[in-house]
Amino acid sequence: MEERDEREGRGRLSAPRLRRGTPERAGLDAGELRRLVEEVRARTDGARPWAAGAVVVVGRGPVIAVEEAAGWAVRHAGYDGRAGVPVELPPEQRVPMTVDTPFDLASVTKLFTSVVAVQQIERGTLGLDARVGTYLPDFTAAARHGVTVRQLLTHTSGLRPELPLYDCADDAERLALLRAERPVGVPGTYCYSDLNMLLLQHVLERITGRTLDVLVRDGVTRPLGMNATGFGPCPTAAATEDQRRPWAKADRGMLRGEVHDENAWALGGVAGHAGLFSTAGDLAVFCRTLLAGGAYGPARVLGTDHVDLMLRAPGLGFAVDQPWFMGALAGRGAAGHTGFTGTSLVLDRATDTFVVLLANTVHPAARPARQHPRADAATRVARALRGR
Repeated sequence: MEERDEREGRGRLSAPRLRRGTPERAGLDAGELRRLVEEVRARTDGARPWAAGAVVVVGRGPVIAVEEAAGWAVRHAGYDGRAGVPVELPPEQRVPMTVDTPFDLASVTKLFTSVVAVQQIERGTLGLDARVGTYLPDFTAAARHGVTVRQLLTHTSGLRPELPLYDCADDAERLALLRAERPVGVPGTYCYSDLNMLLLQHVLERITGRTLDVLVRDGVTRPLGMNATGFGPCPTAAATEDQRRPWAKADRGMLRGEVHDENAWALGGVAGHAGLFSTAGDLAVFCRTLLAGGAYGPARVLGTDHVDLMLRAPGLGFAVDQPWFMGALAGRGAAGHTGFTGTSLVLDRATDTFVVLLANTVHPAARPARQHPRADAATRVARALRGR
C-alpha cells in the first residue's frame, strides 16, 4: 500500500529513507572518500589534535556512502590553565567515539529553531515580514526599532552578537535585558547574532503557547524518527570544555551532557541558539529530509516551496555558499551551518549530497578556531562528485 502525504493532501508517495551503501552506489569516488576518512582520523590523533574525536557521515540521494568515527568522546580529565595543557585521562578511563555518540550541537540548534519558525510561516500563524513587536509588544526595543521576523532569520536585525545573560541574577533579569536590547547596527546589514534566535524563540512560544523543546520535538524530531535528538541533559554525549574562568565565561568544570553555551545553560538548557544534542545519523536524516523537499518516509515537516525559501540565498537560518566551512561545495547554492563545539553540516542541492562532520574541538578547552578541517572535508566530497 502506498504511503501518502496526508499533511498537505497532495497524494505524494512516501519519500525514500536513507540506507547504507557503497560510495559507488551513491555515485561518489571511493578514493576521495577514503582520503576524507583518513584525514578525519589524523586530525583526532596526536598530542594536540584538531579534535579529541569526530564522526563524519556523507550521503548522496538516499545512500549513506561514509559513516565513520575516530578518536575519543572523552579523552581529558580537565585543563591545566596555568600550564596551558590538557590533563589526559589514563587510556582505560577514556571513552571511544562511536558513530552513535551524541554531540552538543551548539549553533546548529539554530537550524531547528528556523525550521519551526518556517513551519509557522507555512501555516499562516507567523508573518515573514511581520514586525517582532506585533507578537512581542513587551519587547519594547525591538518593537520600537521595527525589527522583523525575516531580519531575525537572516541575521540582519542589527542586534549585537550576544549578551552576558549568564551573569544575570535570575530569569527576570535575563528577560529584562532581552526586552530592552535595541539594535546597535544598521538594520538590513548582516551581523551574526545569537540574540536573533532568542527573540525568535520568544515569538514562537508566544504565538503557539508551547515551549521550543516541544515545538522541535513535535514538529521535527518525532515525525522524522530522530530519536537521538533533543535538548539536554544527555549523559552519553561527547565531552566538551573544562569550563572555568578566566578562559571561560563561567565556572562549571568539565562538561559532558550539559549544554556548553553559557547563555543556553543560564536559560535552563533550552534556547533558540543552542542546547540541542544529536548524533550524526540523526542529522543525516535531517539533511536528507531537506534535500527531498521536506519529506522523509511517510512524514512531511515542510512543503517543498518553504524548504526552497529556507535554503535559497540569503537563507533563512541557513548560511549559503560559505567557502570557509563548505570548501569546494560552495558556489552553487550549498547551505549549512556550524556550531562552536565543532559541529557542522552542509547540503548541496545541486548534487543531492550532504556531509555531516561532528567533532568535540573544545575538549578540554576552547582554542582559536581552525575551520579548514571542515572546509577540507567538504572539498573532499566535492572532489568525490567530480571523480564520478
